[in-house]
Amino acid sequence: MGHLITVATCNLNQWALDFDGNTKRIIESIHKAKKVGASLRVGPELEICGYGCLDHLLEQDLYLHSLQCLETILRDESCYDILLDVGMPIIHRNVRYNCRVICFNGKILLIRPKLYLAGDGNYREQRFFTPWLRPQYCEDYYLPRMLWKLQGSNKVRIGDAVISTPDTTIGCETCEELFTPDPPHNHMSLNGVEIITNSSGSHFTLRKLNTRMQLIMEATRKNGGIYIYANQQGCDGDRLYYDGCAMIICNGKLLAQGSQFSLNDVEVVSATVDLEEVRAYRYAPSRGLQAVKAPVYERVETPFELSSEGDLDLSRVPSPELEPRYHPPEEEIALCTGAYLWDYLRRCGAAGYLVPLSGGIDSCATATIVFSMCRLVIEACTAGNEQVIADVKRIAAYGKGQLPNTAEELCNQIFHTVYMGMSKQSSAETRQRARDLAEAIGAYHVNLDIDEIYHAQRNLVVNTLNFEPKFKVEGGTVAENLMLQNIQARSRMVTAYEFAQILPTTRERPGGGSLLVLGSANVGESLRGYFTKYDCSSADINPIGSIDKSDLKRFIAWAEVNFNLPCLHEFLEAVPTAELEPITHNYVQSDEADMGMTYPELTTFGRLRKVDKLGPYGMFQRLVHEWGPRRADGGDPFTPVQVAEKVKHFFHYYAINRHKMTTITPALHCNDYSPDDNRFDLRPFLYPSFWKNIGFRSIDQDLARMEAKEKASAEEDTVD
Repeated sequence: MGHLITVATCNLNQWALDFDGNTKRIIESIHKAKKVGASLRVGPELEICGYGCLDHLLEQDLYLHSLQCLETILRDESCYDILLDVGMPIIHRNVRYNCRVICFNGKILLIRPKLYLAGDGNYREQRFFTPWLRPQYCEDYYLPRMLWKLQGSNKVRIGDAVISTPDTTIGCETCEELFTPDPPHNHMSLNGVEIITNSSGSHFTLRKLNTRMQLIMEATRKNGGIYIYANQQGCDGDRLYYDGCAMIICNGKLLAQGSQFSLNDVEVVSATVDLEEVRAYRYAPSRGLQAVKAPVYERVETPFELSSEGDLDLSRVPSPELEPRYHPPEEEIALCTGAYLWDYLRRCGAAGYLVPLSGGIDSCATATIVFSMCRLVIEACTAGNEQVIADVKRIAAYGKGQLPNTAEELCNQIFHTVYMGMSKQSSAETRQRARDLAEAIGAYHVNLDIDEIYHAQRNLVVNTLNFEPKFKVEGGTVAENLMLQNIQARSRMVTAYEFAQILPTTRERPGGGSLLVLGSANVGESLRGYFTKYDCSSADINPIGSIDKSDLKRFIAWAEVNFNLPCLHEFLEAVPTAELEPITHNYVQSDEADMGMTYPELTTFGRLRKVDKLGPYGMFQRLVHEWGPRRADGGDPFTPVQVAEKVKHFFHYYAINRHKMTTITPALHCNDYSPDDNRFDLRPFLYPSFWKNIGFRSIDQDLARMEAKEKASAEEDTVD
């Protein structure tokens, strides 16, 4: 009997509820796996229906259509002679389960439900599914009639079992189970399982891949064995980008790694492994002592062998170890956002994108991200990606044999920018920066002023209420100042949508259609509430809505060099400003001055609030040390009173502005401290005053104790 086996895993760009498209991509991945000689193919979690179906997972139709798609795969003889691990939802005894279905030659061998469901962050699996709370337990699943003839039986086994072939044993994990303190692969490995498959629906966040890679490597570094990881890749209809990176690891060594970001709908990676390496790795007596006491799994047997008899094909050699491939965060932003925007555009049927370009770094980042998307598309076209080529011809209206040659050429077809200035508030510098960037990336640019709209709205107050509102710099009150700023901000939102609707028509684009408006509010401003409700933060999609200012600046600095865009340097040098108040010889509006805190401070507040789960008092207790006299991050040290003021200031404005998050534009999820109210960060939007709250009082009590201690210490020093 042979020892060499070739196994395959994949990244699939599945789309929620696209049953026909998803099935087609699954079958294509099976064909590619067979082409490289693989005897086992592993696919992503819930790949038949798509992971992001959300409450559609409660519908009976979804389960019926998933079974119909499974039947299509099982009947397709081109998918025979390879062991298949397919992800789909199953209803068993009126209970919904997230399952792996292990198949071979048109028959189901095992249905393996997920044991531990993901229920934190963006995940709500307990809302749709029930976990299989009986490890190592199996029972009969009665098949629907449509599968009886194929199966040759009316039932199969369902539960926490493993597959036994003549040459090895295979067990399944599903996504979240890898991340639990006592993952199933520990018990399966001790029970002699040599191959572990993990089918995931794991989404992207900045700097996350390293953690995922370490966990998977550790799984086999400690236990030995072959670990096969599959994942979705792309936007499947929600705020998440699934970042692929399918991989195969043996005994803690990386043997194959798929792309993290790609426009390919189907990507298959494979590796050839010697089973004897696994058996030799597990020689330790201490492991043996634990193995004899390990829980026993039911084995579902199949006569199919993963290896070939005698390993007589000398061209087959074990795959060499690879170095893990990581992208720096700046490149992650460029690739993730670009790939997400392309998926969204090609699937929604719009004619392109529009960005209100202010001349500041946030809208600059959004525009540069669209340019990154165009670069990815041109690279895919050059590589001969047939799906991308077809999408480009449809969206950009290229004829037979025609394709754009450069990212700038494509950008001019599908990307539009609008600078909406004011005669007193807008500077010549921001207007020129916007024009320069649009020209550099090839965008179709519109330069206009909204003074007429602004004065028409302002005159409604003047003529109706007989009141002359003034800006702060003109002696007006806070209410007057905000009203006049918000007229401009909201007028820009209306104008952006007006131009998004009509530009394809005025440019005589075949097919007409409208443009999607992109937002440019970063995560810190959303957290602080530093934006106008229903201004240009209100858009169709916001690619930077969960990225902080410091990461955006690093991205722009990276793009300046890697995209050859020298004009980006001026954006990095500019002071962030909303330009909603008149510019005078001694006053220019500043974002950080308006907010009462710096962008790095906002990032710290955001991480402590969401990731570290701290309220006002807990945050003060942490920062009074971290921002104290021994501050290690290079910033200026603060006194306890200053720390208290900053924490109180943040929570006050966070609370009074939280209502804005209920209507904020859907943002691509990129950070673990995103304040997205609709999916990720579930909080009230009507808060009691923090100034009268026990949290602020606790801070004041600590301050009083600190001051008393400092005073007593000073008196002791005087006596000495």
